[in-house]
Amino acid sequence: MAVLDSAPLDVLDAYRTCEFVTLAKDGTPLVWPTAVRRRPDGTLLLSTSLAFAQKALNIRRDGRVALLFSDPTGSGLDAPVELFVGGRAECPDEIRTGPQGAEDYWRMLFERQPHSRAYLSVPLRRTMAWYYLRLLITVTPHQVVVREPFVPPPVGSPVPGGLPGADRLARYASTVLAARDASGAPVLARTRPVPADGGFAVAVPADCAAAPGPASLLVHRHDEKINHMQNALVRGELRRSGGSWLLVPERVVEPMGSGRPTDAFKVLGHTRRATARYLQRRGLAQPPVQWAAFKALVAQVKGR
Repeated sequence: MAVLDSAPLDVLDAYRTCEFVTLAKDGTPLVWPTAVRRRPDGTLLLSTSLAFAQKALNIRRDGRVALLFSDPTGSGLDAPVELFVGGRAECPDEIRTGPQGAEDYWRMLFERQPHSRAYLSVPLRRTMAWYYLRLLITVTPHQVVVREPFVPPPVGSPVPGGLPGADRLARYASTVLAARDASGAPVLARTRPVPADGGFAVAVPADCAAAPGPASLLVHRHDEKINHMQNALVRGELRRSGGSWLLVPERVVEPMGSGRPTDAFKVLGHTRRATARYLQRRGLAQPPVQWAAFKALVAQVKGR
């Protein structure tokens, strides 16, 4: 607990999601929103389904990770401090088909995200089985930085141009910058990108040791019950531009679609194919989900 003791743990526990970054094979920091549970021993527990296993594959190649608690939606807190946590992660190649070993995590998820309980209903089991086939990620924190709440600065009219991701970023008051420090470890900071010649100008706080190199910008939102989620990632390169920083965008990644009515069908198709591919590469058949064990946890949550 020594590292996390320097953080306001009640605030950390109240956040419904955090931004979690791993390093891609080419070194690009890839950051996505996720749920996290603090364990009594000071480690942090996350999980990923087999359908979105890239985080796990990245961790097995390079365990350096970071988390940023910066979106308080649903927390009940009014303008809480932001928390940056840097550390190392482990993700064994052990497919969990039930909640054993992560009961507190699943209870938290079922309580804070009530719509996820519906996936246990018999009509949805065949379609949503991938959601319950999980890999557990354990993060051991090595660094904690406490920041004041981010206040977006006023921004003038956007600079015209066809920058990749400009339309997505313009829909949000702020974004999360994922970069690397001089050692190559990932760092995170909430910022407000401003379209500029050749890219997005971004302000980096003094306690964020970002260095030039591969980087990305994440925008995401969810409602008070972690539903109606939207996210998009702009991948690119972080450069020095005079005395400031410039993120030069290369492409946009939207795993959950861009909001079109047909996106749900495409996402379901992707999740089933990605799950099958993960299993096939290991010569495994799809294991049965422990539906009864998950339903027992839901019953506990409803009984509180």
